[in-house]
Amino acid sequence: MEKLPLTLDLDALRSFVTGIECGSFALAASRLCRSTSAVSAQLKKLEHQCDAELVVKQGRHLALTRNGEILMGYARRLLALNDEAQRALKGELLQGEIRIGMQEDFGESLMPGILGEFRRHHPGLRIIARVDRNQALLSALNDNALDMALLWQSENPPREGKLLGQCQLEWIQHPELEISTLLAQGEPLPLVMFENPCLMRSRATACLDRAGIAWRVVFVSHSLSGIWAAVQAGLGITLRTRVGMPGNLRVAGGILPSPGNLGIMLVHGQENAADTGAREKLGQLMEAALLNVR
Repeated sequence: MEKLPLTLDLDALRSFVTGIECGSFALAASRLCRSTSAVSAQLKKLEHQCDAELVVKQGRHLALTRNGEILMGYARRLLALNDEAQRALKGELLQGEIRIGMQEDFGESLMPGILGEFRRHHPGLRIIARVDRNQALLSALNDNALDMALLWQSENPPREGKLLGQCQLEWIQHPELEISTLLAQGEPLPLVMFENPCLMRSRATACLDRAGIAWRVVFVSHSLSGIWAAVQAGLGITLRTRVGMPGNLRVAGGILPSPGNLGIMLVHGQENAADTGAREKLGQLMEAALLNVR
């Protein structure tokens, strides 16, 4: 009689996938409402079932082995099918459309993972996504063109929302730009900024004014990609968070005064056809993704 193939443990697969997505099994344990030891035990069980090492430590983070990479794709598909079956039995499969917006800083770093995970949970739901600056997203919310948006917290927010966390603002520059030399020579600090109105531009200039540091805006961009391109070209320094910062740039360190933190808000639009459950799920995914970037 032919031996039946081993059935992989779905709970162990979920811990495996969540651990990699969160970057650590401690964060995965919190997200799954389990102890860290329980999640680690599930990974060991899965490795025993697969008869292969799936994960290795790389510094403070986790990395997949070759076998782990092979299993990851199957694991996500198995979990998605399992979750879809559960929702179908409960009558919870979502249909229709949801419109989400995200500030430019989060577009490339967070959007792909969030949308991919959400799509796996709700394959029947049409997603319309928009990446833009704060003011444009707020206008879209007011015009009922978006159901929800992930924004930077403004000084006097025009809409109520949920504060998901804080990001440290940083002075970001090309490594070859000699900021200390410029300051020692009494040269104005060259700034690369968005056009006004801009939260970070206001924070940057106010911070420098308080410290008595002369500045001048040498480059103005309409897009975040333009900001990064100008800083990479060594034209000047900018004020952003580390979210989405190109790898060839660096934080200026203690040379300049600290500009403090900036809050991240999840803001909902008007109630409409978008399902409340879909909004809640998207909010949870955004909050979980932000754990890895703050």
